[in-house]
Order: sequence, then structure tokens, then C-alpha cells
Amino acid sequence: MRLGELEILPVLDGAMDVPVDVMLNQVPHARWLTPEGLMPVQMGGYLVRSGERVILVDTGFGQGTLLASLAGLGVQPSEVTDVLLTHLHFDHIGWASEGTTSTFPSATYRCDVRDWQHFVVEEHEEYMRDMVSAMTPKDRLMPVVGQLELFEGDTALAPGVDLRAAPGHTPGSTVVVLSSGTDRAMLLGDVVHCPAEMMSQDWEMLADVDPPAAARTREALAKEIEGNGTLVGAAHFPGLRMGRLLSSGSGERDWAYQS
Repeated sequence: MRLGELEILPVLDGAMDVPVDVMLNQVPHARWLTPEGLMPVQMGGYLVRSGERVILVDTGFGQGTLLASLAGLGVQPSEVTDVLLTHLHFDHIGWASEGTTSTFPSATYRCDVRDWQHFVVEEHEEYMRDMVSAMTPKDRLMPVVGQLELFEGDTALAPGVDLRAAPGHTPGSTVVVLSSGTDRAMLLGDVVHCPAEMMSQDWEMLADVDPPAAARTREALAKEIEGNGTLVGAAHFPGLRMGRLLSSGSGERDWAYQS
């Protein structure tokens, strides 16, 4: 997909259907579920091209097809210039390294310093250990320390690519704001896992580190993008498809995937 001068492409690492109660505090409308009542969850990230920069936003859970997906887009790991980790849960850092060597040897890796402190320095245990390899964020990220640049809060990454603090799901959770001319898109990381979470304020994702802050962040973003045409993607939307949050004009919201 092109956004003016930018290119945004999904990079799939795998998918699964999971019981709703392992993700959310309530059951969404059937439109968001499989016929069996499960929640479809994608793993992966997005590739963003800005000029000569080849930016990978999140690296999936490390057990799937992310590298093959990149190859299908004509991108080799050595060609990635930047790896932006929206936060440090295991399913977003899985291909950051193989445990001993960096997967993207030419890239600068970036994450918010608050997530680095929480997950790597302090090694908090909530939802941090890879369920397959049993690797912690520290295990996964130590091989890339020499390529790492930490940031705190809002910052510019590349022309048309800005990073914005979105705390709650994790302390340093980050949203990527993409813009070219009057065109605008946002990659939300795990601020939401299903578009239904932007419809009202009473949702909670069960892995949120700070649920009240996460709820405030979700609602602020929903109010910002509601009805203004901003394209939105998130790391677990089915197929990593992007869409728009719509306004009925009567205080209700709806969602439409981009066709």
C-alpha cells in the first residue's frame, strides 16, 4: 500500500485462533470472531519504506514465516535499515535475534527506554517469556545491544515516520505515525488487538501492564482518528489489514477495513 511517498506492507509471521478470554475482558460481536467463537490473532509486523530507509515495525513471535514474508517482498535481512520495536513482549521481538546473533545485521534497533528498563533491566515477569523457546526479552535482545538506540517519548524516525508514546499496554508502548502530504496512517502496535476495542471505553486487554493508562491511551487515539480518514493498522489485526474508524455522527463508532 502506498501512502503518498511512503510504502506500507504487512509482514506476516503466522496466525492463530484463540479463546477470547485469554485476550480480552469481554466477548466482542460475532463479526470479530471465527464461526467457532474464537478470536483470530495475526503475528508479524509492517515494512515501511521512506526514501532509502527500510523500516521493520515489530518482528513477530520468531517461530513463523516473517523472514520468508520479507523475502516475498524482495527484502533480505541485511537490507533492513531500522527495526522499531513498539514494545518488548515476546511476540513482537521474536525475530530480533536468533538468541546469539542479530537477525538484521545492518539495522539500528530502537525501542522506548521505559520498556527496556521494565523488561530487560528489571526483568519483570508478566507476559514476557517466549512460550516456545522460554527466552526472555533479555535473552532475545542482548545480541543486538551493539545496534540498539533507546528513545523516550515522541521522536522522529525518518521523513514521514514519527514515533509517539502510547503507554499502558507496556510502559514504553509506542505508536508509529506515518504521513505524506495530507495522507496519514498509524500503526498501533498493541494499543489495540481487535478493532472492537476502539468502539467504547469498557475494554481491557488482559496483558496490559497498566490497565487504566492503556484505556486512556486507547480512548484518546480513538477520539483522534474517529471519522477523519486516518488508516490504522495493529500488530494482531487479521492479515494485518488496515482500516478506518468511522463515526456515525451520533456518538457511535464503527470500523471498515480498507478494500
